[in-house]
Amino acid sequence: MITSMSAQTSKQTSGNIDLRSGSLDRPSDKEMVRAMLQSDASYDGVFFTCVKTTGIFCIPSCPARKPLKRNVEFQPTVRGCLLAGYRPCLRCKPLAIGYDKPAWLDQLVALVESAPSEKITDADLRALDISPHAARRYFQRKFDISFQAYHRMRRMGLALRHIRSGGSDSEAAYDHGYESLSGFRDAFQKSFGVTPANCGNLTSIETQTIDTPVGPMVACATDEGVCLLEFADRRALQRQIATLKKRLSGVIVPGANARLKHLRSELQDYFAGKRKTFSVPLVVPGTPFQEFVWQQQLTIPFGETRSYEQIAKAIGRPKAQRAVGRASGDNRIAILIPCHRVVRSDGSLSGYGGGLWRKHFLLNLERSG
Repeated sequence: MITSMSAQTSKQTSGNIDLRSGSLDRPSDKEMVRAMLQSDASYDGVFFTCVKTTGIFCIPSCPARKPLKRNVEFQPTVRGCLLAGYRPCLRCKPLAIGYDKPAWLDQLVALVESAPSEKITDADLRALDISPHAARRYFQRKFDISFQAYHRMRRMGLALRHIRSGGSDSEAAYDHGYESLSGFRDAFQKSFGVTPANCGNLTSIETQTIDTPVGPMVACATDEGVCLLEFADRRALQRQIATLKKRLSGVIVPGANARLKHLRSELQDYFAGKRKTFSVPLVVPGTPFQEFVWQQQLTIPFGETRSYEQIAKAIGRPKAQRAVGRASGDNRIAILIPCHRVVRSDGSLSGYGGGLWRKHFLLNLERSG
């Protein structure tokens, strides 16, 4: 097990119908220039403005100073922008298109965190000018649970932590908003599959979503270290989470801990070009072969790459190149365990769970650092 180290689909539109010009491909250059100059948000996600003088790409509604027409080119997708050598604007965050969160979300999460054991009613939400219907719909769409289920899971996570630290189930019940011990025990068993008395072997895995320049990432951590960092739109995400829960005998609950705070800070520095290595501890259980591969990937220096063949030779399995590729695909901690630094023998890019455009972006970020 590695314990330390030194080192919903974003649907970008490539074929939108421009109702103003009738084009089935993309808006005319004249229309895109107009949209850019007028910060027309109706075109956000339809095309992107790439500024040649700064090397940055933006959404049409970006509030930054508008470039001269001769200094821009337009791309229909994020992938096209990145492959053309542009980096995302830190002001308008073009990679967040499709992941926009409502203005009230941070306020609502803060409300839960300020008093997680207290019930939040529809009347409470209306008092904050938050539509209960909008909150339910947003949480159901983004997280596949209702807001009330999210709140309940948060309470259950805190209760689990309380019991595992030596507290009684009766204390956990009353301290976390339950009026009866039997009601708490039923809710606990529905959430975790075991009774409070039998939860001693469960590992509490807390999870958050972290916004990054390459889109939102799902992060999970125990008290010992980070155990998952995956792109939110990765198809294998649910499988990775299921594997993690099985390997750690754990339950995943919304929340925060010191490891997630540490991770968030270091990721911010990494994407800002201020960090080349990571110090947040990792918890990455796998098969012996997987762990050998992941440990070897941790030794690849920032700004460099290694081939699958080189990794296979380094772990004493020179003919196991394909197995190395599979182990890389099973890596649950993107970026920190830098499987994006593993390429083909000829230097070309191959499979990456987060998409080749992200692999291209990360390698360019590191090479320019």
